[in-house]
Amino acid sequence: MHESDSGDGRLFEVGVFSQRLVALGGEREAADADEVLYVLDGAGQADVGRSSYDLRPGMSVYVARGHAWSGEGEGRALSVLVHDPARALLPHACLDLTEAERGSATAGRQFVLGATPAIGCASVTQFVGLVPPGRAPDHFHTYDEVIYILSGTGMLYVDGEEAELRAGSCVHLPARLVHCLANTGVSELRLLGVFRPAGSPAEAYYPDGTPAVVVEEE
Repeated sequence: MHESDSGDGRLFEVGVFSQRLVALGGEREAADADEVLYVLDGAGQADVGRSSYDLRPGMSVYVARGHAWSGEGEGRALSVLVHDPARALLPHACLDLTEAERGSATAGRQFVLGATPAIGCASVTQFVGLVPPGRAPDHFHTYDEVIYILSGTGMLYVDGEEAELRAGSCVHLPARLVHCLANTGVSELRLLGVFRPAGSPAEAYYPDGTPAVVVEEE
């Protein structure tokens, strides 16, 4: 689906995920879910417990189940609620993904990590995927994933069918679904992914079950 198909910001309610667009400002009551956010535009501040985090595009915020928080400022974020979460390792964290180190995946693709077990979020891995022009081989993952296209144009190929992708497109990829996400533009396609169980965005398998090859850049 595309975000324009939603009148109230709700995107996917699927499995353990509730994916939605939210305003930066406002009070958030303690929820029975972990929340991972990515700031899309605008600026502001998030207050969680005794901590305050500056918010701007490219920032990732994680808040564990049972913790209320509040936001100030103008702008939007993509929020993913993770229902029935794993026991949190830390209650909250904030990262600047614009300064994060890039990792390598298949077909020249790269990624930067946001909320992961390493920063206290035991339930999921959040990442920004950086896809160069071209199409990767068909593959599948062993995790369940929701995706939001941040910028660029592309196509999603699944079981002989295809769908156009552009900024604001949303995709749900169930575990073990064979697919391909191709960048049909001339510049980098950027996407935000959240998947469970947590792991590496580089982990993928070809349709025959053999591990996909990851070529590390020098």
